[in-house]
Amino acid sequence: MTNPAESLVALLDLEQIEVNIFRGRSPQESLQRVFGGQVAGQALVAAGRTTEGDRPVHSLHAYFLRPGRPGVPIVYQVERVRDGRSFTTRRVTAVQQGRTIFNLTASFHKPEQGSFEHQLPPARKVPDPESLPTVTDEIREHLGALPEQLERMARRQPFDIRYVDRLRWAPEDVRGAEPRSAVWMRAVGPLGDDPLVHTCALTYASDMTLLDAVRIPVEPLWGPRGFDMASLDHAMWFHRPFRADEWFLYDQESPIATGGRGLARGRIYDLEGRMLVSVVQEGLFRAV
Repeated sequence: MTNPAESLVALLDLEQIEVNIFRGRSPQESLQRVFGGQVAGQALVAAGRTTEGDRPVHSLHAYFLRPGRPGVPIVYQVERVRDGRSFTTRRVTAVQQGRTIFNLTASFHKPEQGSFEHQLPPARKVPDPESLPTVTDEIREHLGALPEQLERMARRQPFDIRYVDRLRWAPEDVRGAEPRSAVWMRAVGPLGDDPLVHTCALTYASDMTLLDAVRIPVEPLWGPRGFDMASLDHAMWFHRPFRADEWFLYDQESPIATGGRGLARGRIYDLEGRMLVSVVQEGLFRAV
């Protein structure tokens, strides 16, 4: 069976069908809609493929406009907005069955030496990732065995995810909980040496747990859900080079939830505590 990390690399390897037009696969899943991190990652690949490759992406801003249909290819149309001396800008429109489902603007920056540096450290000290159970092990421990659907999903999961705090299963477990979450992540196998692949893989991963921070004070993360949620927009800033197949800490919090929408923001660090990426996302929450 193909390693899930290899499957992720293949998923991000778009087919070029015209100078500024690419086509991405959308695996047939049991989910109702295409995973947003997949669309964001593929769109960033399309943008990066139209640059010279010497300028890493430094930011992206995206909107999820319509749910994508699993199993149906997605076409990515790239507009070359700007090619400057230091910055390159691309705008990407994702189209599925004639309808725009996603928009992304990405900016690429020629590396340069800054005159000063500072950063915020992680919000708290956390255990090393190797000392924590995987999320699938925690679920097995609680349930005795994974349900068949979760077992299939676990076998295809391209990232090893380890929650810093043990999973909450009962309503009483969330009473008084702050809207904060932290997870360690890394790809389950090597992703190769292309920096764009690592950036797009981490973009994929950034959509996996961020909205957890919004839900934590309201309901357990696992078990029956009282809310249907969907990503509305997504923004990322890339500060330093990294590898997505090495451990990174995703420190997440939700400063506000109101009017059916919840805002979440995250900071991503490496094992040495260096900040790599900043992420902000807003999600829609509706009672089911």
